[in-house]
Amino acid sequence: MSLNTQEWREETLAIIDELLADGSNPEAEYEIEHHFASQDFDLLEKAAVDLFKAGYEVTDAEEMELDDGATILCFDAITQRPLKVEAIMGDIDAMLPIVAKHGVEYDGWGTYFQE
Repeated sequence: MSLNTQEWREETLAIIDELLADGSNPEAEYEIEHHFASQDFDLLEKAAVDLFKAGYEVTDAEEMELDDGATILCFDAITQRPLKVEAIMGDIDAMLPIVAKHGVEYDGWGTYFQE
């Protein structure tokens, strides 16, 4: 998924709005999981190292099968943030140059409902 910064901002606003509309706590700290993918393990690993050096917790790469039967490798870079657009966009803005440098895909972010 290759979106520009404005599109990521709109996507982020939509995710936050949906969570809050469902009753998620607007004051809670959220575990934000940013998703990355590539078919090339070496490129993915280099991106993971740079994200770790930038202060993110990085999960081990996992193999996933796509709808067309192709295989892709993916991992998450995790941080704790309030559910605020500017905080999450700050992470995305810091991550996109790493994505471009290593030629991997940034596949958005997710989190979990908080009481």
